[in-house]
Amino acid sequence: MKAQAHATVLLAPMEGLLDFVLRDILTRVGGIDRCVSEFIRITDQLLPERVFYRIVPELHNGGRTLAGVPVRAQLLGSDPGCMGENAARLASLGPAGIDLNFGCPAAVVNRHGGGASLLREPETLTAVVGAVRRAVPADMPVSAKMRLGYNDDALAVECALAIEAGGAGELVVHARTKAQAYKPPAFWERIADIRAAVRIPVVANGEIWTVEDARRCREASGCDVLMIGRGAVRDPGLGLAIQADGSGMQTAAGIVDAVSWPDLLPLIAEFWRIVCSRLETRARAGRLKQWLNFLRRRFPEAEIAYQSIKTINDPVLIDEWLAQLLQGSGSAQPSVRLLLPAAV
Repeated sequence: MKAQAHATVLLAPMEGLLDFVLRDILTRVGGIDRCVSEFIRITDQLLPERVFYRIVPELHNGGRTLAGVPVRAQLLGSDPGCMGENAARLASLGPAGIDLNFGCPAAVVNRHGGGASLLREPETLTAVVGAVRRAVPADMPVSAKMRLGYNDDALAVECALAIEAGGAGELVVHARTKAQAYKPPAFWERIADIRAAVRIPVVANGEIWTVEDARRCREASGCDVLMIGRGAVRDPGLGLAIQADGSGMQTAAGIVDAVSWPDLLPLIAEFWRIVCSRLETRARAGRLKQWLNFLRRRFPEAEIAYQSIKTINDPVLIDEWLAQLLQGSGSAQPSVRLLLPAAV
């Protein structure tokens, strides 16, 4: 198969998982060209600035992670006027752009007219996007993310055209419906149908866990810009591997081992440091276990680590365990350039 051109890789938002802490850590590894924050829920009021800063603390750093990767702040809501008003306030805080969520499958969100529920109302999509586009400066990027539909994909192209008509400059398509949630497979070929219908750039998203998945997604969708989420949480080197694919860095199996377990250890320590400095005590151990639970699907050493602390909730005991883990790893230096400044 002929090598494909260099891919652009975006980091997806995932409520309760891929927040500012993991954005910080994963962008230090490299291989991520841009991030999107988890959604900021807009209902019927103008939010105070502190809410935007809490969910997107990168606003304190020029809308970028400490590694310098731009972050677009994502809004979720259905009232055009309120969305526009909040988008204007958010734009004044200096994000790298504003993204609109038309894909969240969560029941609580959809019951209140947000996320994927709007994929049943193409005219509302146009109204919401248009209100946000008019409310922010002309040079502020406005993008949107959608799924293929709510219960089925019958309106997929119509919804994409509606988002384009509202003035979005880019569209991310998660290649499943709301009803399909995160169940494999992702229907990447339907992204190609959308891409053929609209004139704005289209980004492919959904079920990209490996370099081979990325290759197949690009071939089926026609997109050279990919968004990865859980795959990057499981394998923090996935973005680097996707970008390196086709550049002569592949192994015989076609997979680039961009980040090894020794590379990850200082990042896990930094992740824990940020969690302890920014999260409530009762939430700290759970966040570390959550990430290790993903990592153990890719790294055998992470399975051992997870089993070692799965019943521990005391941060002091985890501090001691982590110190022993780092000490036992020796003095081997990471093979990728890792940035370890203070937390955002």
